[in-house]
Amino acid sequence: MKIGLYFGTFNPIHVGHLIIANHMAEHSVLEQIWMVVTPHNPHKEKNTLLDDRQRFHMVSLATEDYPKIKPSDIEFKLPQPNYTVNTLAHLKDKFPHHEFSLIMGEDNLKSLHKWKNYEYILENHDIYVYPRISESTDTETSSILNHLRVHKINAPIVEISSTFIRENIKNKKNIQPLLSEKVWKEIDHNNYYRK
Repeated sequence: MKIGLYFGTFNPIHVGHLIIANHMAEHSVLEQIWMVVTPHNPHKEKNTLLDDRQRFHMVSLATEDYPKIKPSDIEFKLPQPNYTVNTLAHLKDKFPHHEFSLIMGEDNLKSLHKWKNYEYILENHDIYVYPRISESTDTETSSILNHLRVHKINAPIVEISSTFIRENIKNKKNIQPLLSEKVWKEIDHNNYYRK
């Protein structure tokens, strides 16, 4: 099975994430999309990052009605700090019959050359890129963007950020349209991001 891995802190998961994941599931060769919840990096300040399990629970709620989109806590079980190349190796061992690809925004692709063992990732895994509103591409990014393993998907441009949602919840603004109903109820019920 062809699996697309969509990594994120999902703090919180919002409709933008779902639009992109669903678009990848419906308009690419990927058969399933796994929303991989990134654990809290022990070397970074926690700030407004909810607990790993709370964020995973919200991703589970948000994806319940999408049979091709699954929540994944695979990185919770790996040593921290973790690198994507290690996650991919772990998944290959655990699910040898699946073919894993990465899903990322054009903005993230620009820093791919800074990732640990990025050449190995490019040689062994397809990368599906969704468009973002961003500045022009430099030569380093151009060579990666034109790599045989990199596939630009004509997905809708969604400029919603979790930061924007958290700030607006804190400021008592109504952001319900930006979240799935189940996620909004979970945030509201538990008073997440209010302080």
